[in-house]
Amino acid sequence: MNGRKFLLDNVVWILIIVFSLLAGVLNPFFLSEGNLQNVLVQATTLGVLVLAVSFTLLIGEIDLSVVGNLVFSGMIGAYAMQQYGAHWTVAVVVTVLTGTFIGAVNGYFVSYMRMNSLIATLAMGLFLQGAVLGATQARTLVIADEGYAYIGSATIGTWPIMPVALFVIYLAAHVVLAYSAWGRNLYATGGNRRAAHAAGINVRRARLGAFAASGFLAGLAGFLYASYLGGVSVTVGSTTLLYAVAAPVIGGVSLLGGRGRVLGMLGGTLLITVIQTGLQLINVSAYYIQMIGGAMILLAIAVDAFRVRGEEQGSV
Repeated sequence: MNGRKFLLDNVVWILIIVFSLLAGVLNPFFLSEGNLQNVLVQATTLGVLVLAVSFTLLIGEIDLSVVGNLVFSGMIGAYAMQQYGAHWTVAVVVTVLTGTFIGAVNGYFVSYMRMNSLIATLAMGLFLQGAVLGATQARTLVIADEGYAYIGSATIGTWPIMPVALFVIYLAAHVVLAYSAWGRNLYATGGNRRAAHAAGINVRRARLGAFAASGFLAGLAGFLYASYLGGVSVTVGSTTLLYAVAAPVIGGVSLLGGRGRVLGMLGGTLLITVIQTGLQLINVSAYYIQMIGGAMILLAIAVDAFRVRGEEQGSV
């Protein structure tokens, strides 16, 4: 049983190693330093979105507005510089605060108005993406400010610094979830809402806080995305949201709430990025890449079901 539990808890890292070796055999460039840099850069924005979704999964809810929040927050930050001459540091703050506000609104809908989180956040995401499309008329907002674009383009030697932001954000998330009372409240709320309430936890406030944190991270991802592209594009990959939901589940975050490690969230992000990059390097058709993406989501659900079943059998 312990061996099975170890395997299920670490399957994401095993899959990363196996797929990396396989892709390296088919295309030696995959294991090169240049491709490693590319994988880490590509994983940064997705990784922050994965964290955003994970915070709501921990309380047994879900936030499907993160991609719409990313684009909308990035647009607001870009407009702050273009239309009002804001300094790039102010634009970053505006971007992140916009994302946090949207997350808090989602949290209010779910926690206090008792809306279904899946439907409420899906509607919010569609609203935000539609708002961006209407405001920009499908044009890309170019950001010329070098300060705003610095983190997305700067390097230390030959290594980009953008992935540094990813690891710093994940380290901060680990500290918050593992060592703060607020983080423990999220796990308790997701594990058993009634027991958490009986223990004196303000469940509504915890749920609102989880959605606000999700919005904060989505806004942060909006800044990183715009910094890397040097602008705000209205088109974000159509599968980005699906991968942002699948990655934490593959990494061990339960769809039922109350369980998940930050290291697993990172592993899920890297696995999806490694697979996407590897399939492109070995010239797999884009149609099959989408099919494999769907298979990954099914894998995520299956792995989560096995984990839950194993825990239920272990508790009997």
